Amino acid sequence: MRPSPSVDPGFDVVVLGAGLNSLNLTIAFHQQYGMRCTTVVRIPVAMNEHTVTSDLLVLGADASDEDMRDALIDLASQRPAGRPALLLTNADSLIDFIDRFRTDLEQHYLLAQVDAPLLSRLADKAEFAEICEELGIGTVPTVIVDFSRTEEPDWNGGDELPWSYPVVGKAANTAEYHHVQFSGKKKVFFLESAAEQQDLVRRLRQSGFTGRFLFQELIEGDDTAQRSITAYRSSRGKVTLLCAAQVLLGEHTPEALGRPAAMVTGDFPTLTAAAERFLDAVGYVGFANFDVKVDPRTGRECFFEINPRIGRNNYYVTAAGESVARHVVEDRVHDRDLEQVVVTAPVLYTILPLRLVLSYVRDPALHERVRRVARTHLRNPFRYGPEGLWMRAYSVVSGLNFVRKYRAVYPRPTDTGF
Repeated sequence: MRPSPSVDPGFDVVVLGAGLNSLNLTIAFHQQYGMRCTTVVRIPVAMNEHTVTSDLLVLGADASDEDMRDALIDLASQRPAGRPALLLTNADSLIDFIDRFRTDLEQHYLLAQVDAPLLSRLADKAEFAEICEELGIGTVPTVIVDFSRTEEPDWNGGDELPWSYPVVGKAANTAEYHHVQFSGKKKVFFLESAAEQQDLVRRLRQSGFTGRFLFQELIEGDDTAQRSITAYRSSRGKVTLLCAAQVLLGEHTPEALGRPAAMVTGDFPTLTAAAERFLDAVGYVGFANFDVKVDPRTGRECFFEINPRIGRNNYYVTAAGESVARHVVEDRVHDRDLEQVVVTAPVLYTILPLRLVLSYVRDPALHERVRRVARTHLRNPFRYGPEGLWMRAYSVVSGLNFVRKYRAVYPRPTDTGF
């Protein structure tokens, strides 16, 4: 856990997990404090190996959670006595890991995430919807099927859904769903008929899945109807950061469906106000990311879920002028709150080629806005200024690979985004 040879901010940062999830975080700390974080992974990913923003500690594919805990404690023992260190992650499974070993880890690290009871409640999309309803925050009409009750006579798995098809299907809790395997498994299902819906129910039951599964009315609209909100609420109960963005294009491969790949930031006051209301109501601590969709028929804002982490594409906040790193450092390292920052500056965040993004934006006014913002405020994390030639070459190769993927799985935009 060593700081940059040139800059020592007086604290260290350890980030768990590989890929863009961690890279966007380490960029924020490098940009704000000139420091190198330490990224801890089981399996190395090239972008983390080549970035100037962090050092890499590889545990190996067979490392257990206990091995990871021990490695983190050993890493802490190398730090000078009294020197603070933040421990962060941006992956659901590693959020659970930190919570499970909280007693061991918080002796050595400053943590900024909710405790187990609230984490469990928020991780369940059904619970999230119930909280939103209590607060008057719009959500998507949903039917919940509980697969732990399949043997009970009133189990609703075979019931007809109350909407016309297509409908959307997804697990209430991604951590529970992660461990289940069956043919045709996806993160999100787009079901065209009652027969498809019942076939999915059958496969989930046969796989041994015992969690809750959601079937939701399809809110039409392509990817541009989606919104992303990033927030930070301090350990003293103040929301210090709010930033919202309109999704332009998301990933469309089965394993990554719904993951934003291009977004434009702006002023979304009703969204940021609702997010703040939600975080205050549940007593949240740390970074949060909300997924929202705006119904193009009515303009109604439907909150889908909260991710109890900052979100994979959080660089859109830092790129818009407000480093996400600043908020957790002031809160946990310096034990004080910043004045609230609501980010509204327009920035086009994308890990895709601009031409590809524009080809999927069908609304003429939005298309022109994106082109205008891109002229001066186009930001790609793989093109972060201090990075070397390898990362720039990676951005080109990655962009070309995305073009091939979209041609194969989502060759043109649709009215539903599927």
